Amino acid sequence: MRLALAQAAAAAAAGEVPVGAVLVRDGQVIATGANAPIGRHDPTAHAEIVALRQAASTLGNYRLDGCTLYVTLEPCPMCAGAMLHARLARVVYGAPDPKTGAAGSVVDLFAQPQLNHRTAVEGGVLAEECGRQLQDFFRGRRQAQAAAASPLREDALRTPASAFETLAPAWEGSYRADLPALEGLRLHVVDLPAPRPAATTWLCLHSPTSWGRRFAGLAQALHAAGGRVVVPDLIGFGRSDKPKRKAFHRLAWHREVLAQLADALALDKVVVVAEEGDQALATAVAAALGPRACGLALLPRGPSQPADALPYPDRGHAAGPQAFAGGWLPAAGESAASAVAAPDTVHLGAGSAQEQARRAVEYFGD
Repeated sequence: MRLALAQAAAAAAAGEVPVGAVLVRDGQVIATGANAPIGRHDPTAHAEIVALRQAASTLGNYRLDGCTLYVTLEPCPMCAGAMLHARLARVVYGAPDPKTGAAGSVVDLFAQPQLNHRTAVEGGVLAEECGRQLQDFFRGRRQAQAAAASPLREDALRTPASAFETLAPAWEGSYRADLPALEGLRLHVVDLPAPRPAATTWLCLHSPTSWGRRFAGLAQALHAAGGRVVVPDLIGFGRSDKPKRKAFHRLAWHREVLAQLADALALDKVVVVAEEGDQALATAVAAALGPRACGLALLPRGPSQPADALPYPDRGHAAGPQAFAGGWLPAAGESAASAVAAPDTVHLGAGSAQEQARRAVEYFGD
């Protein structure tokens, strides 16, 4: 079931409802499936159907005798019917589905005496974790919808979506406008969930000359290694709202926004990721998180990008990068170096995103 939870996390990362499935025969995994009806434009592409099709292709037979299918959510009538046609020996599911569940919650197709095959069913395995994964997903979706509808402050700008359409790889998450420090500004956050609650969280903070998309490759590699990855576009950068005045930006204020974000997302076992030479904000955030922070992971500094190279249509949208053109400024009366004790730090060095992720995981765990 934990492998199925990992498949569900992959579905959530792709914007799908987080349901995952794993099919096992003789103790060996022979197929996996992640929910994909949106991405595949296919109403039948539920996680269970994806796994059944893969298993049938692998075995060269649509009859899957002796197989057990693990799925994080109680199967719907479509999937239950497919399982019966496949002659599955056993189905194990996690959370019940009170709206469409076909293993007893709404109907019980597996118990119909008129059908000519019997599939054993067991429910409630890791039900709390499976249910929490779904609840977190839909809570995030509701928050994103509310933030997307939030009015724009008169003293701020929003970069139009057209400015991001030609970028590859695509980089889009959800929006938060509910943090008190934001005072109505909209914060863009990519949040790749972990397959288990105790995983390390990698909080990636971009430099003043970049934005969250700088971490696209590393984020995917850290997520593939089993971690939760959270990548905000700081206010004034990327897809987040952009105050028009450079004087708006203060390191202490950005630190407070990120601390409130960490509280709202219930982040724990946090490693803050930043670029070498630009870790003033990362160090301040790690200090604000206290015992929830494990340390810093530092990347070699990337090439500096002038404001006109970022996806902003005019200089008015680039007040954030202009404000911090010389790096993050410390709060009044404190220096970035002396404000807090230096946290445990690892330098990830040059190399591919996969190599950097491997070094980070080896140092801090997954």
